[in-house]
Amino acid sequence: MGRRKPPQVDGFLVVDKPAGITSHDAVAVARRVLGERRIGHSGTLDPDATGLLLMGVGRATKLLPLLLDLRKTYAGEIVLGTSTSTLDSKGEVTGTFDMAHITIADVAREAAVLTGPIQQIPPMVSAIKIDGVRLHAMAREGIEIERQPRSVTVFKFDVAATADPLVFRCEVECSSGTYIRSLAADVGAALGGGAHLRNLRRTQIGSFDLSAASPISDLVLRPMADALVDYAPAVVPAELVDKVRRGTVLERVMLPLIGPGPWPVLTSDGELLGVYQAHHGTSIKPAVILPPATTTEDK
Repeated sequence: MGRRKPPQVDGFLVVDKPAGITSHDAVAVARRVLGERRIGHSGTLDPDATGLLLMGVGRATKLLPLLLDLRKTYAGEIVLGTSTSTLDSKGEVTGTFDMAHITIADVAREAAVLTGPIQQIPPMVSAIKIDGVRLHAMAREGIEIERQPRSVTVFKFDVAATADPLVFRCEVECSSGTYIRSLAADVGAALGGGAHLRNLRRTQIGSFDLSAASPISDLVLRPMADALVDYAPAVVPAELVDKVRRGTVLERVMLPLIGPGPWPVLTSDGELLGVYQAHHGTSIKPAVILPPATTTEDK
C-alpha cells in the first residue's frame, strides 16, 4: 500500500499584500494555509509596497507566465527635494535639493515626457539577475554595475498636488517591467534636483483590481479559470476533449476562437483543460496543458 498523499489543491489567489513582507513571504503564508507546496506568484512587489499579488496554486502555477505581461496600475507619492540610495523612502539619503519653487504644472510636464514608450534603466535595488546574481544583492554589498536600458511603456502617468508642496500623488498605468521608483527619481532629476517614491501600492493587474483581493489573513481560493479572465475562452466540443488533453495541434476552425489568442480552452462544464496559442498557418497549438488532478493515493 502506497503512502497516502494529502489532497492536491488547485486554484487562483488574488491577494492584497501588506507592507513589511516580501512576495516570497506571502507565498509561504499561502503554502501553510492551503497545505500545498506548489504555489507561485506572477510579479514581485517590494517588501514595503502593498497591493495586488496574483498567485497560482497547484496546477494553476502553469498559468502564471500568461499573467506576466498584463498591464499594471500603481499609486504612490513622489517626494521632491530628497534622493535616496534605493529611490524610495527606505534608502539612505544621497542628496537634498531646494525644490520649493516647483509647481504641479512642472511635475505634470515631466510626467508627460515619461509617458509612452520609453527606455528605462533598472535600479540597482531591483530583482533582475546579472550573471546569476540579483542586482539588489550587489547593491547591499556596495557594488554598482552598468545596466542596459530596457523598453517599457507608460500608458498613463497622472500627478496631483497634496497639502505638502513637495509631495505629489501619482497614478501610473504601465507595461510589465516598469519601475515606478525610477519614474519618480527621473521626474526629480528632470526638474533640476532629486526625488524618491513612497507609499507604493499596486491597484490593478489586467482586469483584477483591489475590490477582488483578499487579505493575506483570509485567503479566498478561486477556480483556475479565473486567472485567465483577460483572455477570450473557447469551449471545446466534447469529441475534441481527449485531443486537447493530449496537447494535439488543431486547426483554428475546430474551436470557436475570438481574437488573436492565447485562448483558455474549457469543457462545456467549465473545466479548464489548458491554453492554446496561434501556430503555423491556420493551426493552433497548446501553450499550457493542465494534467488531470492527482488521486489521493500512490499506486
